[in-house]
Amino acid sequence: MEVQAKSILSGRSLQYWRIAQILVGIIGLGIFFALIFFPEIGIHAFWNVLIPVAPALFVVAVGLWRNVCPLASTSLISRHLGLARNKKLKPKQQARLQLISVILLLLIVPLRHTIFDTNGPATALIISVLALIALYISFRYDWKSAWCSGLCPIHPVEKLYGRKSLFVLPNAHCKSCVKCVNPCPDSTPSIHPLTKKNKTLSLKIAGTLIIGGFPGFIWGWFHVQDYYNNEGWEHLILTYSYPIVAMLITLILFIVIKKIIINKYEILLINIFATAAVSIYYWYRLPALIGFGIIPGDGMLVDLTEYLPYWSPILLQILTTLFFAWWIILNKKETASWVIRPPYIKQK
Repeated sequence: MEVQAKSILSGRSLQYWRIAQILVGIIGLGIFFALIFFPEIGIHAFWNVLIPVAPALFVVAVGLWRNVCPLASTSLISRHLGLARNKKLKPKQQARLQLISVILLLLIVPLRHTIFDTNGPATALIISVLALIALYISFRYDWKSAWCSGLCPIHPVEKLYGRKSLFVLPNAHCKSCVKCVNPCPDSTPSIHPLTKKNKTLSLKIAGTLIIGGFPGFIWGWFHVQDYYNNEGWEHLILTYSYPIVAMLITLILFIVIKKIIINKYEILLINIFATAAVSIYYWYRLPALIGFGIIPGDGMLVDLTEYLPYWSPILLQILTTLFFAWWIILNKKETASWVIRPPYIKQK
C-alpha cells in the first residue's frame, strides 16, 4: 500500500510533472514549426539531437520518457477533458496493434534516407499524421491502451531497451489504474517484448521481430545514404533492402539460438540482442554526429574532424558498447517497473 500511495500525484508533485510535460510539449512544438519554416534547424534539432538521445534514455530511464513524451500527452487530451469513449480493446486487438507498431517502425525508419532526413516539412507531416492517429484512437479506446501501449512505433523499442531502469517514477499520466492493457508496460517489472503474460500469436511475432531483427535492421540502415531533392524515391528498393536483409539474418540467428538454449537463458539472450541493437546504433551514430560517419555528411550535427584526433570516434564506440553491455547484460540491478502502478479503480 505504501508504494501505491507514493504513486498518487497531487499538489506540487503533480504541478512539477505538468510543468515538465508542458515544457517538453513547447519544445516539441518549437521543433515542429522549425521543421516547416526553418528546415535545416528543425532537422538538426529533431533527427540529430532529440532522436540520438532517445535510445540511451530508453535504456536508463524509459519511465521518464513515458511521463513527458509529447505524443503521449497529445493522445491523452481527450481523456483529460472527459471526452474519451473508453472502449476496451480485446487482447487480440491489442496484440494486432503492437504488431502493426513494429511494422510501422520498420516501414518509417528507412524512409528517413528517402525523404525525412533531408526534408523538414515532410518530417513535420509524418509527425502530424502520427499525432492525429494518436488522438483519434485514444479518443475511441481506453486510456493508454491504443497508442502508448499499442500503435506507437516507438513502443517496441521502449520494451526492448527498457529492461533495467535507473529509478522508478510515479505515473504522471494515470492517477488510477483502470487495467486498460494487460500486461501494463509501465508498471510490470521485467517486461520485455516476449513477456509471456499474453501468448497471442501477434505478440509473439512482434516480439521476435523486434528482438531478433532490430540489430541487423539498424546495421543495414546505417549503410544506406541520405538522398536529396526527392532522388531517394529512385533508390527506394535499395533503401529498404539493406536493413531488411540484415534484419532477416539476425532474426534467423535469434530464432535458431532460442530454439537451442534452455528456457532459463532466454532473458540473457534477449538482453544480448538488445545490447547489440543499441550498441550498433551508437557505434555508427555518435561518430556521424561529429563528422566521422561512414557516409560523409549524413547525420552530422557539427564537423569536429579538424579538432579531434582520428581515434576519438573509436573511443566513443568502445565506451558506449562497454556501458550498454554492462548495464543491460552484466548489471545485477533488479529489473523494476518503469513507473509505479497507481491504485486500481473499477470503471463504471
